[in-house]
Amino acid sequence: MTQSWSGQRDRRTPLAAQSGRSPVVVIGAGPYGLSVAAHLRAQGVRVRVFGEVMGSWRHAMATGMFLKSTPDATDLSAPVAGATLADYCRARGQDELTELTPIPCTTFVAYGQWFADRHAGEVEESRVTSVERGPAGFVVRVEGGEECAAQAVVVATGLSGLAHVPGQFRALAPGGPHPDGLVSHTSQHQDLARYAGQRVAVIGGGQSALESAALLHEARAIPTVLVRENRVLWGEPPELGRPLAHRVVSPSAALGTGWSLLAVSRAPGAVRRLPSAARMYLFRRALGPSGGWWLRERVEGIVPVRTGCHVDGAEADRSGGALLRLSGRVPGALSVDHVLAATGYRLDLERLPFLSASLRREVRRAKGSAAPHLSAAFESSVPRLYFTGSLTAPCFGPVMRFVAGTAFAATRISRHLTLGAARL
Repeated sequence: MTQSWSGQRDRRTPLAAQSGRSPVVVIGAGPYGLSVAAHLRAQGVRVRVFGEVMGSWRHAMATGMFLKSTPDATDLSAPVAGATLADYCRARGQDELTELTPIPCTTFVAYGQWFADRHAGEVEESRVTSVERGPAGFVVRVEGGEECAAQAVVVATGLSGLAHVPGQFRALAPGGPHPDGLVSHTSQHQDLARYAGQRVAVIGGGQSALESAALLHEARAIPTVLVRENRVLWGEPPELGRPLAHRVVSPSAALGTGWSLLAVSRAPGAVRRLPSAARMYLFRRALGPSGGWWLRERVEGIVPVRTGCHVDGAEADRSGGALLRLSGRVPGALSVDHVLAATGYRLDLERLPFLSASLRREVRRAKGSAAPHLSAAFESSVPRLYFTGSLTAPCFGPVMRFVAGTAFAATRISRHLTLGAARL
């Protein structure tokens, strides 16, 4: 396969049939990157995967955390049998996980490593430092100075580098959030026990905030959760063996129960065809912040939670801590030793510095967002540059924020690359 510097190519020619020997490069070795690699390798496509296997899950999750997803929504995708979480548990002689079994992050990480060994092949832990156009597609550079040509590139970096800390905390962290400073983001922690004995303001009302608060309390820290919403939402315990009438009225889906969640779970391709305003509404409003049903007993009545609370500003105080100015139901001030921001992520292509500036300029954005606009095959406006995972949620809907979207994405990308499908 050849490609001119202008980016023109013959879209009718399947990758597998082209004479060039450059591989497809997958950047990221989390659930989406591993799933894409498994599908491509099963089709005989040469693939190089760069990244640490389940790296974000290993380093951006505090010790003791659990997945919010249920077991049937936690499978990585391979085009062969024997690759599910249940298969992993059987292979390890572990008990079967049910909807009533919260999944430890450590179990999910071990499953991902097992999946990589059996289905994704070799993963190179070198970090990709740059991707730019080349005479045969792309030139990919990795730490240490190695360069390789790539016929296609799949960006599967998850939420790495996309953590968001609201502007009102910038005065506390002029050099950026850090666990050793006054402000940090939940993605920067592996062990919250470092704050034992300290007063910690946890900002946010979702799973990350509530579970972090529980872990802080259990590590003998003194957390207070500050939530903008007027109440904290909790999931409902799953009802095993639901009657048929219940299943008809509110069917089960990967993202929960109900016809709307079933639709966005099963048909991300249809979500992509919605008007941009409808897609962005789904992206921003579907599956808002909430806590897992199994977490509730570790928080309610145990950790102070202030709802309807807004942080208007923050400043360092004379004691070396932080003073937060609050408005809302109970205005006033709160003195803490540390602020833990469980404030989510911003999907912004400009925060992927390994993509060259010229390449980023060529990538069309999804209307209403800073994420890439994608074809039905997850291909960007730059031919053979694909994105998958959370960055695709503004196009394909909320299922792409979860492991449950891996099968759809990996199937579409691998089919497009191997068959040269013009339309899916």
